[in-house]
Amino acid sequence: MVKKNINMKGGYQMLVKEIMNRDVITVTEENTVEDVIKLLLEHNISGVPVINEEKKVVGIVTEGDIIFRSKKLQIPTYFTILDSYIFLESTKNFENDLKKMVAYKVTDIMTKKVFTVEQEATIEDIATLMTTKKINRIPIVDKGVLVGIVSRRDIIKAYAKE
Repeated sequence: MVKKNINMKGGYQMLVKEIMNRDVITVTEENTVEDVIKLLLEHNISGVPVINEEKKVVGIVTEGDIIFRSKKLQIPTYFTILDSYIFLESTKNFENDLKKMVAYKVTDIMTKKVFTVEQEATIEDIATLMTTKKINRIPIVDKGVLVGIVSRRDIIKAYAKE
């Protein structure tokens, strides 16, 4: 049975699985940052999901994560007393930034908090998530396993076909 999604106006709502790219280029946590850079350039894409052995999404690496490596490092404000450093703010962000800036493996540079969407979701659902969370691509899953990816461009193409 084909599931029809009807919106509030009585029109058909396209499902994510109808527009997703099923040939997803992925990497693992053990790949190097250089591997990712080559993939992004070779395939003219701006991000790749990071998957584990079960093809579950554990992270994502984007151009933004790679560009982050070139930013200025913000050292926390501190003062010294008797040859000791007293930091006026947490050093945790500094440590995380430094780790990401010198990363060699994907595990050190990837964004670990990844929003995924089930393939039965509507384009309206995914567009809402993209705009509210300010993200450009979303991995599509079926029972937690990666089955596709949708970018903003995929949504625009779907609107152009309507």
